[in-house]
Amino acid sequence: MAILPIVIGPDNPILRKKTKRMATVTKAVKQLVKDMVETMHEANGVGLAAPQVARTERVCIAVIGGKIVPLINPTITSRSKETDIDQEGCLSLPNVWLNVVRPVGITLTFLDLKGKRQERKLVGFDARVVQHEVDHLEGVLIVDYPQM
Repeated sequence: MAILPIVIGPDNPILRKKTKRMATVTKAVKQLVKDMVETMHEANGVGLAAPQVARTERVCIAVIGGKIVPLINPTITSRSKETDIDQEGCLSLPNVWLNVVRPVGITLTFLDLKGKRQERKLVGFDARVVQHEVDHLEGVLIVDYPQM
């Protein structure tokens, strides 16, 4: 395993590119996930997306229910109408904390590390973390949200 350098800056082109869906979960993807977990632990984060470590795969990890969950090809299939505002930070934007409006609940589909399709309904902090990481996979950062 390795601690990977985290890409920094709102104008960094790596953070602005959309990621590519994975056809299968390969050994390389599993190794990337292991390295991302170690990197996230070292940085004291609750989520990390592949672009943040200069990778183009549609892969992220997020703390869900207190456990780190690898998300391969995650897609948010529904969002609640109810929203809330909370402060978010980002490992790629050190010392930046912004209020972000997000849906309170989401439904998420993804592949697990065995390549099996999963679906989860998430609410509260879990939903917020996953939405933040999926934004990274779409080239979106917290600085892109209007400030209240």
